[in-house]
Amino acid sequence: MSLKHPLLRSLAATALLAGLAVAPTGAAVADDRYATVEPAQPSDTTGKIEVLEFFAYTCPHCFTMEPMTAKWAQTFPDNVAFKRVPVAFNANMADLQKMYYTLEALDRLDLHEKFFVALHRERQRIYTADAMADWAAKQGVDRQQFEAAFNSFGITNKVARANELVKNYNVDSTPTLAVGGKYTTSPGMTGTYEGAITEAQRLLETVLAQ
Repeated sequence: MSLKHPLLRSLAATALLAGLAVAPTGAAVADDRYATVEPAQPSDTTGKIEVLEFFAYTCPHCFTMEPMTAKWAQTFPDNVAFKRVPVAFNANMADLQKMYYTLEALDRLDLHEKFFVALHRERQRIYTADAMADWAAKQGVDRQQFEAAFNSFGITNKVARANELVKNYNVDSTPTLAVGGKYTTSPGMTGTYEGAITEAQRLLETVLAQ
């Protein structure tokens, strides 16, 4: 199978995480546990510092780390906003980006982790728009509402913004955490999932103190 297949592309990307730590291309390396983002990126959430979680549904490391990141985000003060950014390493993964934003638009992010489970534990092959609509319908989501949101202009715009953020933050592997528009870190850089959370918290405290 070609690396253009979303699952193989994600596995290829996550292989970076299993081996040597790789700083995002184009970012200035400040320490082997994090990298600086140059130029620093503005927040999309007015008046708040953003913490971004760059992830891909096909990434097994993202599946493992997601509960840890979600738990960490619950500790954020009111002036910090947490946002997930679905990543597509190629065009075949675009529907998976739309899946996340559709669940968000329908206020069904309670299915976010369940979708991860369907892919990684249950080994369901839910990679096309029709397969995603079928799966969502089985979870009690109105299929027509799902398809309308999935194909909407608003979701298309969110995917475009996600791709822009991936480029601006020089993200080349998942999961990656971005803090305050200034720093990125990842399990590949720190060596463990917990280490990435700890480093991101340290970076957040640095930004909050500035």
